[in-house]
Amino acid sequence: MPIDQLSPGLERIVSVNEEIKELGNGYGGEEGPAEGPLWWHEESYLLFSDIHNNRRMKWAQGQGVTTFHDSTNRSNGLTRDLQGRLVACEHDSRRVTRLEADGSVTVLANSFQGRQLNRPNDVVVKSDGSIYFTDPWTHRRPAEQWELDFSGVYRLSPDLGTLTLLLKDFVVPNGLAFTPDESVLYINDSRRGHIRAFDVQPDGTLARASDRVFCDLRGDRPGVPDGMKVDGEGNVYCGGSGGLWILDPSGEHLGTIVHGAAATTNLAFGGPDWRTLFFTTRNSLGSVQTKIAGLPVPSKG
Repeated sequence: MPIDQLSPGLERIVSVNEEIKELGNGYGGEEGPAEGPLWWHEESYLLFSDIHNNRRMKWAQGQGVTTFHDSTNRSNGLTRDLQGRLVACEHDSRRVTRLEADGSVTVLANSFQGRQLNRPNDVVVKSDGSIYFTDPWTHRRPAEQWELDFSGVYRLSPDLGTLTLLLKDFVVPNGLAFTPDESVLYINDSRRGHIRAFDVQPDGTLARASDRVFCDLRGDRPGVPDGMKVDGEGNVYCGGSGGLWILDPSGEHLGTIVHGAAATTNLAFGGPDWRTLFFTTRNSLGSVQTKIAGLPVPSKG
């Protein structure tokens, strides 16, 4: 069975007999997998990062996968701001950037208190224009090359003038996503194998006292929490043991999309009605149809 049903509630979200499609493969490598899928709604295509090969790929129905951008500083997570501009977490440059309409790049964040960021990983934009991103510390660089000695979760204010460190007690903060009403921010920790949930305060910071484990995604099959998205009814989708986990708003594990790859690296809703769930693995791109639309990302206009 391609979709492992643990609860009858899964059928409201995705059919257990739904076809899991492979849309492309051969990406990734030792320096990073396929990552950061992002639906470009007004032009009906999907972008995703091929980190190891330092390029951004494009998938479109009937056209397959082609190279969209070369030399991306091995970017990882992708999203769009309220004006529909591409926002990217860049590994090699260790910064968060925005791609302008004329092709120029604006640096949104590259340091905290005068110290260079570690390796920005994933990013999400709130409805007020503020930008939240994860910045894990990684052993892949010699310790003396790091200026920060912690993994951080940050918020960049809507005017881009203030970068606030929200949390520094994650081992490997990775995917992050808001609930539909933006009252809660989910952040997963790949090393600890779980998703934590935080209430969002009026000023955009996180209520530390509300910190709780939303779900533990460890198991006896390969895969760790990586990437995360939420649908319009508040269900959560995240990489985990055995594939791509689907959780209800209370954190109950409803079922797993078992795509056969060792790890789910990230995911994105897309398609004309936002009911196509795209996902990346270490070296492939796939999709599955859902019955509930995902939360859309901004588009131009």
